[in-house]
Amino acid sequence: MNQDKVKRLLEELRAELSNTDTLDEDTRALAEKVDRNIDDLVEASQPNSPELDDAIALEARFAATHPVAERIMRELIATLSRIGI
Repeated sequence: MNQDKVKRLLEELRAELSNTDTLDEDTRALAEKVDRNIDDLVEASQPNSPELDDAIALEARFAATHPVAERIMRELIATLSRIGI
């Protein structure tokens, strides 16, 4: 089920971010916001939600310096898209 995949990806992202100390404060705050909001987003299944926009912004921030986190975010966004969010 895609919701289980979303939860797994969030766990992977949490683990990856806990192993790095190079995140700036704004990126860390955005990651925490996305993490808090994803479950609500999946439950509500709201298309074009601001939470998805935050996830996309977070992926872009990870692009240059956190390639593993970027991959996880890209997969998470794709999974959310497949379930109609």
